[in-house]
Amino acid sequence: MPSRRAILKTAALTTGAAAMSSCERTISSLSSAFGQSLPKKLSPAAGTEIDPEFHLLSRAAFGPWPGDLERVKAMGRSAWIEEQLHPERIDDSLCEMRARRFESLFFNEGDAYEFKKSVLRNELTRHSMLRSIYSRRQLFEVMVEFWTDHLNIDQEKGDCIYFKPSDDRDVIRKHALGNFHDLIRASATSPAMLVYLDGRSNRVTKDNPVPNENYARELLELHTLGVHGGYTQTDVREAARCLSGWTVNLLKEKKGGGKRGPKGIIQRFQAPARGKSFFDADNHDNDEKNVLGTTVPAGGNEADLDTLVRIACSHPSTANFIARKLCVRFVSYDPPASIVQRVAAEFTRTKGDIKAMLRLLLNSDEFLAARGSLLKRPFRYIVSSLRALAADTHVEAGRNSHGPLLEYLSRMGHGLFQYPTPDGYPDEEAPWMGTILWRWNFSMALADGKMADDVIVPLNDLDKALGTKGSRDQIITRWWSHLLGRQPTANELKSIASAADAHQDRGNVRIAKAELLGVMLASPAFQRC
Repeated sequence: MPSRRAILKTAALTTGAAAMSSCERTISSLSSAFGQSLPKKLSPAAGTEIDPEFHLLSRAAFGPWPGDLERVKAMGRSAWIEEQLHPERIDDSLCEMRARRFESLFFNEGDAYEFKKSVLRNELTRHSMLRSIYSRRQLFEVMVEFWTDHLNIDQEKGDCIYFKPSDDRDVIRKHALGNFHDLIRASATSPAMLVYLDGRSNRVTKDNPVPNENYARELLELHTLGVHGGYTQTDVREAARCLSGWTVNLLKEKKGGGKRGPKGIIQRFQAPARGKSFFDADNHDNDEKNVLGTTVPAGGNEADLDTLVRIACSHPSTANFIARKLCVRFVSYDPPASIVQRVAAEFTRTKGDIKAMLRLLLNSDEFLAARGSLLKRPFRYIVSSLRALAADTHVEAGRNSHGPLLEYLSRMGHGLFQYPTPDGYPDEEAPWMGTILWRWNFSMALADGKMADDVIVPLNDLDKALGTKGSRDQIITRWWSHLLGRQPTANELKSIASAADAHQDRGNVRIAKAELLGVMLASPAFQRC
């Protein structure tokens, strides 16, 4: 651990580094010097079965960073889980230092209009990738990805691109390990969600008595009860009536007062700042409603939304739906009924406490038994590869840093915040099987250092830390154990050597090592977690 003097020195240098936006490499060097460097010695798993601690890091984190496995073994799985369930107690200043340069992400919704769409799109995606790679709050980042899919918003629809950064900050990240009821309530009035699912157009008046049902339908079908949760079309309509009147101010302020609408009409009503959501009582159906068998009394006004959220989140189908979805992400595509039932019961007992559900799930026998069974989606595959190799993805400012990584992510069909339909990117493996060729291309380019200065892998330092000396089979075994948490089988050992022989330049020792590493990263076993 660095001394107090070193920490104070780091703080001073950090301030300077943040100001020196022309030199990201300074930030990278500071991160390496104070905590994110490689251990001098690594101890890969020695057994033929996937190591339990490695499995935990593969699912509840985006894969182990060199040294993480040894740390979890020393502290114990349950202690690590408990630590991760309290991210506010984990010092993540090094990652914060790296993320500080994405200034567009810290502005309010209306201020985001000052940025070009390309800047917002690039910085939000890079920020998500950077935190997944470098954050020590790994379970938190895993849950950010989970809820981002669950409450999917395509940033390319309408003004969503201006509002998704604040949705990521104030909805997803704020509640990722909090309470499910609070998460849904925050999402319901998020400007990004109101635009994406047309909630802002849900007005009920004498001239327009029929509500817009789009968001209400997805709230019941995708966000709470699930498609087989027992709701009816009448419930969708009644829920839409509860939600009527909530909207977003998209109008641009006009000098001299008033608001200019899309067709140049000056609007004189009092409204919040541009990009803010608000409740317009004149467009709300304030009569009595009945949702899922529960009466919503007349005269509730904006409180009807809170009543609806309480009814939907407290429904037994919601507990089962969310429990199963968590088990699909963390256990298996067809999780045992035993673990789904226990997680659902915990949801009900704690009234939607996300930490409580995860604590039960990650400590369960069902979780431990499901090692190596899930196909890594492209984002996890890329991030786990970078973490396994302690990759440095910071480069000089002024370049399109992370460009190659984002290009590979796009080629694999997993562009962040770009899924067009409300159900979010799928968990099941079938839709991702067509990405195998691009995974192979990525693994070979990463191992061979063909991403220019955008990604730097300390291959020689990793070799030393792993103690990879001896025959090629011994080298393969050490690297394989490091990457996959178990030793290779005889057939795997033979296949890796043969595949590397087919691609390598035998006259160059460095290329030979890179080819072996690239083949291992592209192997079917590393594709899974």
